[in-house]
Amino acid sequence: MQTRAIILAAGKGTRMKSKKAKVLHELCGVPMIGHVVDNVKEAGFEEVHAVIGTDSDAVRTYLDGTVETTFQDEQLGTAHAVGQLREKLENEEGQTLVICGDTPLISKRTLSALFEYHTEMSLKATVLSVEASNPFGYGRIVRNYDGSVKSIVEEKDAASEIKEIREISSGTFIFDNKVLFEALEHVKNDNVQAEYYLPDVIPYIFEHYKKVDAYKSEVFDEILGINDRVALSKAEEIMREQINIGHMQNGVTLMDPKAAYIDKNVTIGEDTVIYPNVVLRGTTTIGSNVTITNGSEITDSVISDEAVIKQSVVTDSKVGSSAAVGPFAQLRPGTVLGEEVKIGNFVEVKKADIEDGAKVSHLSYIGDASVGARTNIGCGSITVNYDGVNKFKTTIGQDAFIGCNTNLVAPVTVGNRAFIAAGSTITDEVPSDSLAIARSRQTTKDGYFNKDN
Repeated sequence: MQTRAIILAAGKGTRMKSKKAKVLHELCGVPMIGHVVDNVKEAGFEEVHAVIGTDSDAVRTYLDGTVETTFQDEQLGTAHAVGQLREKLENEEGQTLVICGDTPLISKRTLSALFEYHTEMSLKATVLSVEASNPFGYGRIVRNYDGSVKSIVEEKDAASEIKEIREISSGTFIFDNKVLFEALEHVKNDNVQAEYYLPDVIPYIFEHYKKVDAYKSEVFDEILGINDRVALSKAEEIMREQINIGHMQNGVTLMDPKAAYIDKNVTIGEDTVIYPNVVLRGTTTIGSNVTITNGSEITDSVISDEAVIKQSVVTDSKVGSSAAVGPFAQLRPGTVLGEEVKIGNFVEVKKADIEDGAKVSHLSYIGDASVGARTNIGCGSITVNYDGVNKFKTTIGQDAFIGCNTNLVAPVTVGNRAFIAAGSTITDEVPSDSLAIARSRQTTKDGYFNKDN
């Protein structure tokens, strides 16, 4: 059976008070429409279309060919949006899911269950519904005497007795595709909003085919539609809790789950311990037996097994196994640390390869550099990589010793087992197995402050 999904993502989202399209606002590191696309595909829908409008270029760029996009030039309601696909789809066989791009919490499990119910009951239309303790603002499910669904009435158009109904529509439907496009021809806009509502296909399908029902979800939170930043915050809280529970069930210790901020696409190995107020963003991968302490922020990085990250910021970097970073260190994009590397307090590293066992223990800047295995870089050392126009590289060999407060003026090379005296400014190559001293000889003038002036 051919299955397809139509994601409605053309709304302006004026209540978001944003220049960005509503469906591009993020939850746990992924735009809300990205969550919807993932859930639809993971639920098994083979062909996915998105109807886009406001800020269409940005939405189309984000989707980047992962789904087929159709532009709705004028937003005249959800039925009008689906109708934009008439030319492409009206003659196609199979079943069509219609889901809003601002409902990222509807899980693949629920979508699969909705589809199974629809097909097992041989229905022409099925709406995903839920029982609400406070149904205000939602479309009400109006059932026939036999329990089938005969209409969905929007809050603004509902009479008082309809408003008493607690079963509400999620705005997510599955239709027999040909029946859907047949019914769309009969939708009118004689309502308070003067819009063409997709739920208005239900009375037509009920009258002509009878096979209309609702699949009632047991999870109210899933149907939350995001129309403003308050709802966005609520949805993020719900999703973050789900993500954190998943990690804990997989063997990760979160010392305070409510204060662990982990994006959807982060992976974490067993026996890793994460302290409160840690932020893990993007496509970060954390290994096993890793310790990440309070206030650390890691983005799009790989942290290998047994590593320790203390109160530090790591971005687009790789940290080797049993390495230690921090406290209060920063690894900027392009940093690669080998095994058992030590990056200490107030050290900044950028676009540098630091090989196994090397140490940069405190108060140093290492940028555009290669540092050999087991080399020790003393306190306050700097790779002087920028002349105001161009960046240059510093290369340091293995087992070297860089004394405190050394300036390495790139481009420059320091050989294996070289020793640089503290306070030196190095501008020339230092060969392997040599000592370099580049500082003025000390001059002491006894009694300087006692002489007559």
